[in-house]
Amino acid sequence: MIILMHSSKTMRPPNTGHRPTGTPVLLDKAQELVDELRALPRAQLAKIMSVSPDLADRTRQQFAEWNTDPDAQAPAAESFVGDIYSGLQVDTFTAAQRRYADAHLRILSGLYGILRPFDGILPYRLEMGYKLPTGNLYQFWGSAIAEQLPASGPIVNLAAAEYSRTVTKYVDPARIVTPKFLTVDEKSGQPKFVTVHAKIARGAFARWLVTTKAKELTDFTEIGYRHEPAHGTEREPAFVCAEFGGKGLSIRLT
Repeated sequence: MIILMHSSKTMRPPNTGHRPTGTPVLLDKAQELVDELRALPRAQLAKIMSVSPDLADRTRQQFAEWNTDPDAQAPAAESFVGDIYSGLQVDTFTAAQRRYADAHLRILSGLYGILRPFDGILPYRLEMGYKLPTGNLYQFWGSAIAEQLPASGPIVNLAAAEYSRTVTKYVDPARIVTPKFLTVDEKSGQPKFVTVHAKIARGAFARWLVTTKAKELTDFTEIGYRHEPAHGTEREPAFVCAEFGGKGLSIRLT
């Protein structure tokens, strides 16, 4: 089983305390992107990324400082900050769970393509949906990301569509399971999609798969969720919570 997540825009500086245990497999292609991005003026970078001039300056500085020195890097899963990583809680993994995650969990990234959770990286900003002067990132990556995955076996897709299309376009759809997470609306009593809840749930689902080595995906019962067949399909199983149990995991939900 391979578990797919995606990177986040917000990152910590590389001072988590843990050393990386691997090198990104597509590092040479990441270097190509960095070389292109370093040549862009601030105004163009701000337009491509739809960010302020100040944020464009900080992003340019990140690319200026980017390097492949393992001593300067931090593990990928400990570098990304966001709701899905709040649900993952990678800092609580045991040594055995970290080894299992390194074998089964993959993070899709606009800059690095695909990462194992403890590959060494540096802070950057490059979402998969960006279009560079030489073309969009889907053209740049092509099938290279999907080619790093096993040729057979299930893929649990917990990544946003912007990222997962770098894989789903190139593998047999029958291999892919994309869980969806819904919260019961207090007024209507009907399950609905709540963005922050779903992001945390994706991380919690990945954590559950890693820490339990679960085989039956529908057994997931973390942070208040239960499998509800009526709201999903075999390829898109639905999990519904009446009361969201992950509020303490994200700074956005207290």
